[in-house]
Amino acid sequence: MSEKKKFLLRLDESLYSNLEKWAAHDLRSVNAQIEFLLTDAVRKSGRMKSQEDNSDSRETPGISSPAS
Repeated sequence: MSEKKKFLLRLDESLYSNLEKWAAHDLRSVNAQIEFLLTDAVRKSGRMKSQEDNSDSRETPGISSPAS
């Protein structure tokens, strides 16, 4: 696995609280949930290269990836 970029992210408390609940529901940490949501948004926008597209194996069960 490649090294991950670290950066500080400031969020509104209510947004963080909602992300925390969502992450718990999906059995993820808040960090993993944010990464999942960002990866999904980039993938859906068509901005992700196919090799990077296949590298995320932590998808939510029941949510299918877009057909290639």
